[in-house]
Amino acid sequence: MELVRSGGLIAYPTDSCYALGAQLGNREALDRIRAIRQLDSKHHFTLVCKDFAQLGQFVQIDNDVFRSIKAVTPGSYTFILPATKEVPKRLLHPKKKTVGVRIPDNAVVQALLAELGEPLLSSTLLLPDEEDPLTQGWEIKERLDHVVDAVVDSGDCGAEPTTVIDFSGGSAEVVRRGMGDPSRFE
Repeated sequence: MELVRSGGLIAYPTDSCYALGAQLGNREALDRIRAIRQLDSKHHFTLVCKDFAQLGQFVQIDNDVFRSIKAVTPGSYTFILPATKEVPKRLLHPKKKTVGVRIPDNAVVQALLAELGEPLLSSTLLLPDEEDPLTQGWEIKERLDHVVDAVVDSGDCGAEPTTVIDFSGGSAEVVRRGMGDPSRFE
């Protein structure tokens, strides 16, 4: 994780698919992710957290929402919630002041998070004009070696992004259907 601490950008596996990850305050890596994925300023970035203790530092969460999220984590869900002041402004949705958060169920990413000691700034590794995210470490290395600093290759991982649930409006809204079962939020 020294690479991440020193400003590096990594591609890493999660329980849903590969993602791009960097240290939370790394502005250059954020710009690199935007360039690789061709994202605009309205894109929700995700803070990939080890556990609820970490997650709670970065988002405002009431008891009902806490219980809803706790029931499906760790897992293949991303939750959009109002951000606390701990989240750098450039990571926030410009109008809503929200951020995506998740707690993945993947041993490799949990080990990375434990070593780093803080959340990873993250975005699904879904390239422009492609419908499916990349799922093979060797393919990511082959295609993106010139734009990422390292690929954490743990073999094949899921081929579908997370299910995204937006709680910022007070109730659950399914924004994207993905790997996690959205039925409990509908």
